[in-house]
Amino acid sequence: MHDESVAAALGYRFDDPALLEEALTHRSSEAEGTGRSSNERLEFLGDAVLGLVIAEELFVAWGFSEGEMAKVRAAVVNESSLAAVARRIGIGPALRLGRGEESTGGREKASILADAMEAVLGAVYLDGGLDEARRAILTDWRPLISERAASPGRRDYKTRLQEVLARRGKAPVYAVEGSGPDHERSFTATVTVDGRRLGAGSGSSKKRAQQEAARRALEELERSGDA
Repeated sequence: MHDESVAAALGYRFDDPALLEEALTHRSSEAEGTGRSSNERLEFLGDAVLGLVIAEELFVAWGFSEGEMAKVRAAVVNESSLAAVARRIGIGPALRLGRGEESTGGREKASILADAMEAVLGAVYLDGGLDEARRAILTDWRPLISERAASPGRRDYKTRLQEVLARRGKAPVYAVEGSGPDHERSFTATVTVDGRRLGAGSGSSKKRAQQEAARRALEELERSGDA
């Protein structure tokens, strides 16, 4: 049942559910003679797929230099971010652990969650191909990239949108609304130009929501040939 919850959170349906089962099996379970294969091989593959997708996004969407790409990738692909995404999609409760790891809180260990997250991405890649893996990855990592790229001195989505519109003598207008309790505040932003809505986005901060709205606005301009 937990496996299905993880797949649903990813927005992906596995043709071969055994791949997801393997991705969620820690080596401590294999070592206890359960007959299950651990997720170490899938973890290795998932790490490579994640690195490729993030590098491609930085190269194509942001046009960073080699040094900038390396810095941003290191900032968004690490144990902390992997564990955070793993928690979001419910990997912890779905893990298959040995009794030792179970008794010492393995379901909450960042290292175990991060490894399992990479293994799950490897499983998606094997089951559905690179396009599905890319979609699953960018759903969670695009906001992280936007947040990192919004650091001073970087040409973030908002700056790029402003530059595109400035060439036509126009400027974007942002509207942001917040909702939820203070400890779980979320924000939704829309960006308009001359009253025309170009994009909308959401995030855990006003800045992140505006970045996402600007990204979608740029995509809309590219689709319509106005970029």
